Amino acid sequence: MALAIVSTRLSAAGLLGIAALHVNWATGSPWPLPDRESLAERVVGRSGGTVPAPAACLAVAGLLTAAAGFVAGRPRGRPALSRLGAAGVVSVLGLRGGLGLAGRTDLVSPGSVSADFRERDRRLYSPLVLTLAVLALPAVR
Repeated sequence: MALAIVSTRLSAAGLLGIAALHVNWATGSPWPLPDRESLAERVVGRSGGTVPAPAACLAVAGLLTAAAGFVAGRPRGRPALSRLGAAGVVSVLGLRGGLGLAGRTDLVSPGSVSADFRERDRRLYSPLVLTLAVLALPAVR
C-alpha cells in the first residue's frame, strides 16, 4: 500500500512538473533550450517550424494538471470518478509512449517528424511518459 502511494505521488509530481514546463513555454521562454527554434526542433518535432501558441501550451498544462489530480486520487469524495480519470491518464500516457517508441508520435502530434525529435522521443520522452503511466497504475485500483 505504501509503495502505491509513493508511486502515484511520483507520477502526479512528474505530471505537474511537465505542466509547469508548458506554462513556462506559454510565456515565450524556450527553457531549457537556448532558443525557440531549438524548442520547435527538439521538443515539438518541427524542423524550422514554430512552437505552439501560448493558448495551446496552457491547454496542455491544464490537462496535465487535471491528470495529476486524478492520479493523486482527486476528487476524494468521488473515488469512482478518480479511478476512471486515472484509467484515462494511464491509457493516454501509454498510447503516447508507445507511439513515440515506434517513431509515430506524428499520429497524435501532426508535424512531429524531425529526425532530432524522433531520436529524443525514442530515447527520452517516450520512456519518461511510459514511466509516468506505470507509476500511475495504482491509482486505477
